[in-house]
Amino acid sequence: MTKAKKRGFPLPSEIDPVAGAEKAAEMYPPFTRVIPEDDKRFWFYNAMHFPEAMPPFDNICAQGPYTSLGAFTGRMFVFPTVTGMQYRIINGRIYLSSDPVTDPAEIEHRLVHFQERASFYYSNWDHLYEQWKLKITGLINDMEATKIPELPEFEDIDTLKGARGVAQNQDIQSAYNRCVEGYLQMWHYHMEFIMLGYGAYLTFFQFCRKVFPEISDQTVARMTTGVDVLMFKPDNELRRLARLAVEMGVDGEFTAERKPGEIVAALEKAGYAGLNWLQELEKAKDPWFQVSNGDGYYHHHRSWNDSPELPFAALTRYIGLVKQGENIERDMDKMHAERERLISEYRELIYAPEELETFDQMLLLTQKVFPFVEDHKFYCEHWLTSVFFSKVRELAKLMLRYGMIADIEDVFYLNHYEVSQALGEVALAWSTSQSIASRGYWARLVEERKPMLQKLREWDPPPALGPVPENIDDPVMQMLWGITPETLEAWSNTDTQPDNLITGFAASPGVVEGIARVVKDVSEINDLKEGEILVCPIMAPSWAPIFGKIRGTVTDIGGSMSHAAIVAREYNLPAVVGTGSATKKIKTGQMLRLDGNKGNVLVID
Repeated sequence: MTKAKKRGFPLPSEIDPVAGAEKAAEMYPPFTRVIPEDDKRFWFYNAMHFPEAMPPFDNICAQGPYTSLGAFTGRMFVFPTVTGMQYRIINGRIYLSSDPVTDPAEIEHRLVHFQERASFYYSNWDHLYEQWKLKITGLINDMEATKIPELPEFEDIDTLKGARGVAQNQDIQSAYNRCVEGYLQMWHYHMEFIMLGYGAYLTFFQFCRKVFPEISDQTVARMTTGVDVLMFKPDNELRRLARLAVEMGVDGEFTAERKPGEIVAALEKAGYAGLNWLQELEKAKDPWFQVSNGDGYYHHHRSWNDSPELPFAALTRYIGLVKQGENIERDMDKMHAERERLISEYRELIYAPEELETFDQMLLLTQKVFPFVEDHKFYCEHWLTSVFFSKVRELAKLMLRYGMIADIEDVFYLNHYEVSQALGEVALAWSTSQSIASRGYWARLVEERKPMLQKLREWDPPPALGPVPENIDDPVMQMLWGITPETLEAWSNTDTQPDNLITGFAASPGVVEGIARVVKDVSEINDLKEGEILVCPIMAPSWAPIFGKIRGTVTDIGGSMSHAAIVAREYNLPAVVGTGSATKKIKTGQMLRLDGNKGNVLVID
C-alpha cells in the first residue's frame, strides 16, 4: 500500500494493557488480538463506528461487517486495488488496517473480473435494489418472528400429539443461532451494494478533480444533495406528529418537564383527540422508531421504542416551532436549486463533448446510487440490529431465570460464543430439572469484566498505530474516514498546531459562532441546548431531530463522504469533520467560530 517513512505513532505491540484491565483481551475472540506481524502495518482507530470501548458481546458488530466487507470487496466484486480490512481490538477499541493489492499484474487480472461484475450491478441497479429491499425486510421479518421458548414445567401436550418430535429446549439454541446467523447475514446484504455505491461516488469525485483542479470535495458532494432517503424518515415522522398534535389540540400536553411516559399518560386522558394522536404514534413506531439513539453498533444504544427521550424532546421542540408559525420542514426546493446551479455552472466549464458526456453519465449514476448509501443504515444498523438485540435480551431472560446472570444486561459482558455455551447449559438443565453447574462461573465472569470495561472506557486511544504511510491508496479510507497524508501529519505532530485552531475537512458550508457542547457518549445528546455547536467523535444520522437545535457540528473523524458529512449537507448544517482531536482540545462552554467553507474551527474563548 505504501512506503513507510519515519514513525509517528506507537506500534501495536507497544501499547500496554490498561491498569486494572490486564485481562481485557480474553473478553474477545482470539482472532481479534495483536500478532507480531501487525507491527509492520498501519492501523487507525475506527472512532467513526466504534467511539466507545467494546463490550464483549458487541464484538459481533465488528466481526460481521469486516468479514462481509472482505468477502464482497476481495471475492465477490474483486476490487482491483484492495481486498478488505483487518481488524484488531486493542484495549477494547477497534483498529483497522487496509489490505491493498500492489502488484500491477494482479491489479490488471482483478480489474477484468471487477469490470464485468460491477457493470452488471450498475446496469441493473434499480431492479437489484428492489430485490435487495425484499431480501432485507424478509430477514427482518424472520428475526422478528423467531419465537423464544418459555420452558414450562411440562411440554405442551399438543407438541406430543402433533408428533413434532422436538422439545422446547432444542428451540433455545435454534432461536439463538437463527438470530446470530440472521445478524451476520445482514452484513452480507449490507456490503452487497455499499462498496459499489462508494465506488460510483469516488469515480465521480476523481473525474471532477481531474477536469476541475480547483474544485473542493464539498462542492462535488453538493451536486448530489437534496435526495430524500429513509434515514431521514424517522425525523420526518416526528415533524408530522408535531403538526398533528397542534391540529388536534393536544399540543399542551407536551412540556419539557414531562417525561415521555407522563406525556403518553396525559394524552390517554385527553379524550378522543389524545387517543387519536396516540394511534398515529403507534403507526409511526413500526418501523420508524426502530432507529437507534446511536449509530447501531452497541447494545446499549437503545432504539427510540426502548428509549424515547430523544424523539419526545424533539416533538416538544417541533410543536413549539409550529405554534410560533415557523416552517419545520427541510427546504428541499432551495437545496435542489443550489444543486442544479452548481451542476449547470460546472457543465458550462467543460468544452470537450466526450468529457461532458462522461460528466453527465457519472453524475447520473452517482445520484442513482445515493439512496442506498444512506438507506441501508436504517434497514441494517438500525431496524434489524434493534430487533437482534431485543431477541438477545429475551434469551437472556432464560439465563436470568436459571441464576446464571444477575441482570438481563449482564448477557452483554459475555461474547456471543460464550452466550451460546451458556444457553446450551440452560437447555440441559431444563431437560433434567438439575441446577446450573456453571452458574457461579458466568456470574463471576460478568463481575470481573464490569470494572475492566469501565477502565477501558477511561483509556485515551491513539488515533493511529504503526509506520506512517507515504500516501493513502485506499480511496474509501480517504472519503469515508478522512484518512489522508495531511490528517496523519496533523495527528502525529499535534505540538506544531496552535492550541486554539483545529483543522479538518470542510464537510458542509457556512460560518457560525456558538458555545461548544462536547458529547462523547450518546447518553449526553439530550444535554444539547439551543444554538450550541455540537463537538463529538462522530455524528450519527439518527441524531437528525436535534440538528435544527444546533448551529453547527465538529467531529473527530470522518471524510467528505462520511455519513456525518452527508447528513450535515442535507440539513444545511455547517460542519467540519475529521479533525482528529476536537473532543480533546475543545471544552464544553467555550465559544467557537466554525468555518464549514474552509474546514477549520477557532476557539475564541
